[in-house]
Amino acid sequence: MKRNLKDLWLYGKGVMILGLLVSLLLGAATQAQSSKAAPVYKINPESSKITFFVKASISIDGTFDKWDASLTFTSPDVSTGVLDVKIQAASVDTGSGFKDDKLRSEDFFDAKKDPYITFRSTKIVQTGPNTYDVPGTFTIRGVSKQETLAFTDDREGKGAGEIKGTMAFDRKEFGMNSGIPFIRIADRVEVTVDFKVKRVGGSPLLFKQ
Repeated sequence: MKRNLKDLWLYGKGVMILGLLVSLLLGAATQAQSSKAAPVYKINPESSKITFFVKASISIDGTFDKWDASLTFTSPDVSTGVLDVKIQAASVDTGSGFKDDKLRSEDFFDAKKDPYITFRSTKIVQTGPNTYDVPGTFTIRGVSKQETLAFTDDREGKGAGEIKGTMAFDRKEFGMNSGIPFIRIADRVEVTVDFKVKRVGGSPLLFKQ
């Protein structure tokens, strides 16, 4: 009987030690996992902008005053990033009411029928120490095609900086075949995004050196 009680005591003690080890291991694993949590970034709309440029006999360039954008990651690996941009086409601002009305019309953005211009990336490919290709789906006038933003990353400090990218497309491939009276317009359109970003949570991103 004494031997049985001693065996039970030793067995119970062994179970407690095993439980403590499992708890410590799980705690260490959880801590390691949390230390590699996906970065959380915020784009500051007040200091960011989206602009466009079209070569023409009279300057056609301007900004979009209303838009939303987000940059999300599923891990610290920069390649997991997803950039979402949603622009209100009617918010185009060239500084000229005549040109703005023409760009909003069905000949160009057709803002009443398709009020949003969007871009959603499929991946981020680091091509150099601070350069990236960001391929994705670009939609304007309800027409979607694969386009690529070429980004540069100017990190001003830890977790904060500027990302600036340009995407060029042929307007006629999206149904914008008309012109503006007395103005010669090229087919190539350049859209530039200039975002000020800051990491507000999660782990730092991992970049190639």
